[in-house]
Amino acid sequence: MAAGGWTYAALAQQVEVDPKSVERWVNLGRIPRRATALQAAKALGEDVHALWPALRQARPARAISPELVALYEQRADLPVSAFTDLMAQARERIDILVYAAVFLHEAYPRLNELLTERAAEGCTVRIAIGDADSDNVQARGQEERFGHGIESRCRLALMHYKPLASTPGIEVRTHATTLYNSLYRADDQQLVNAHVWGVNAYAAPVWHLRRHETGGMFDTYADSFDAVWTTATPVREED
Repeated sequence: MAAGGWTYAALAQQVEVDPKSVERWVNLGRIPRRATALQAAKALGEDVHALWPALRQARPARAISPELVALYEQRADLPVSAFTDLMAQARERIDILVYAAVFLHEAYPRLNELLTERAAEGCTVRIAIGDADSDNVQARGQEERFGHGIESRCRLALMHYKPLASTPGIEVRTHATTLYNSLYRADDQQLVNAHVWGVNAYAAPVWHLRRHETGGMFDTYADSFDAVWTTATPVREED
């Protein structure tokens, strides 16, 4: 403004606001509405984002995502029915991405029957479990101070899911990726179990997401599943 000889009143008249508003932009760091900011930047011959960097944000920040249904302090706070009920409601897709998650079969022995029933109704079921011999699974055991226990649980998970490998509509694979989150998806709902270095999964947070719009948090995790799935190795029942 000084370089162009602009006073508060002159710029205010140009962009049709009160001079006090312009004064607050300059002295208090206030940010005008986007349309007003664009008018002011044009008048000053400056880039709007150079004047107000905060306007680079495409959408206003939200304190809570509309896709967040619930947040749980740790997985142990959820009954297993929270997982199985979600799967029972699925009509199109069930995706499971874990290292082992044998708690599901231990607490709900008819999990395979449930998945088979959903597949028979036309639901596509994809299950990706950890490769017990992979470096990343073994590293997770060391990080969580669980040693070979995680490898054993991966082998146990394979034993649980292997009978499903020949079921139409169900595919089981093993993956060797670094698992940042365990994912349990049923259509447009998803339970995300975060992984925290040195903490067992049952003590780590879980957030329940419901898809709200394309490109949101839900799709971020869904795309992550797809990326892991392409690297995973199919399991055959006869192996």
